[in-house]
Amino acid sequence: MRCPFCGHEGSQVKDSRPTEDNSAVRRRRYCQSCGSRFTSFERVQLREMTVVKKNGQRTPFDREKVRRSIILAVRKRPVEEDRIERIVNGIQRRLESSGENEVSSQVIGEMVMEALQGVDSVAYVRFASGYRNFREAKDFESFVGTLAGTSKGTGNAHLVVRG
Repeated sequence: MRCPFCGHEGSQVKDSRPTEDNSAVRRRRYCQSCGSRFTSFERVQLREMTVVKKNGQRTPFDREKVRRSIILAVRKRPVEEDRIERIVNGIQRRLESSGENEVSSQVIGEMVMEALQGVDSVAYVRFASGYRNFREAKDFESFVGTLAGTSKGTGNAHLVVRG
């Protein structure tokens, strides 16, 4: 594996162990050229999936893009990295086990929203604001209003938008 620091092709595996949810193998590596240490992950890929965007464009599925969007939504929120990884793994497994080679970006977005709704209401609203393309404060108000209506009696904190 190529070293991310110096680009050298040779690295030595020092330690291998499964991730917490057994969905990947975590490998600690040592670069034989510059001496840097880094971690790589090995995952099973059941099939090549293509994402069909709203404009019809097709791109390969990129789990890192899903991960980055979730990280952006949970930024400065009390959500652990392991939880994010489990969400991404779950979404990828659901997509791969669907049997479809193509999946719409809307399906992926809805899966992310569904996962975030159960994790953190602020992250859920953040993701929804980008995914649903909120343009004005009233878009937030109506979305949060539906949230407040569905969370009554569940013990979730209510969000308040002040204009």
